[in-house]
Amino acid sequence: MMPHHSSLLAYVCLGLLLSLGSSPLFAAEGDTAVDEPNPRILISTSHGDIIAELFPDAAPQTVQIFLGLATGERAWRDPESGQMVRRPYYDGTIFHRVIPGFMIQGGDILGTGAGGAGFTFSDEMNAKGLGLDQEKVFQDGRLHPQMAYMEQQLMEQVIVPRLEAQGLGPHSPEETVNAAYRTLIQELIPTYTLKDFYQDLGYRYDEHLSARRPLRGALAMANRGPETNSGQFFINLTDTPHLTGKHTVFGQVVAGFEVVERIAAVERDARDRPREAVTIQSIRPIVDEQPAPDQP
Repeated sequence: MMPHHSSLLAYVCLGLLLSLGSSPLFAAEGDTAVDEPNPRILISTSHGDIIAELFPDAAPQTVQIFLGLATGERAWRDPESGQMVRRPYYDGTIFHRVIPGFMIQGGDILGTGAGGAGFTFSDEMNAKGLGLDQEKVFQDGRLHPQMAYMEQQLMEQVIVPRLEAQGLGPHSPEETVNAAYRTLIQELIPTYTLKDFYQDLGYRYDEHLSARRPLRGALAMANRGPETNSGQFFINLTDTPHLTGKHTVFGQVVAGFEVVERIAAVERDARDRPREAVTIQSIRPIVDEQPAPDQP
């Protein structure tokens, strides 16, 4: 079978792109401070309890949906009945993917990594606040380090469409394609940022949100690409700068991080699935007790 014409054109140029290396990480400014106390949740698991603080200033819709699913106030689609139901979504689900030194992932009603709540919702990220508008994709003849493993996406979703707009295709002379490619890269080098690249992939950003990074202990939404959040989430075991601007960060572990590490250390198979189920027993908001009013 002949490859798709865009793939063929990408293949012609890919060798040139792969000659680019990597460069040091960009040190962005600090995150926006939070003025008011944030809600907290208790994640009860078969390996212990985890307490996390949520960030409605950075991800208001995500926090609302996450809490709604956790308590059962938000309807979700039952995969067995196909009906929308209102009961705690996360109760009894598992951490289906754990990778030591990286993250633990759960929140799939199917427990396979392919399931979700039966609906999707948008990302919530502030690319400018994260400094992505200042980080150049091409730096001193090298690709930004956060571009690791994304060369093919750069070719197929950025470079090839621009070359096709010039009338170039799989049957164009290789010399002509290479010359156009080099000219295009020279045009992109001075101004093309990580924010530009991610937006070309379909990510959307909101400068009104606080900027939260995927740091050690961060809670972030898992996805299959832009705008595909659907209930699955992960907890970072380390800082993951390569995920910045690609996953909504909506919380941070404040207690019980040793439980996260304990879960990450369980025996797993070749697909990073625990051999014995690690269960999320429940996720519930923590309601601070209020002092009793003075009696007359």
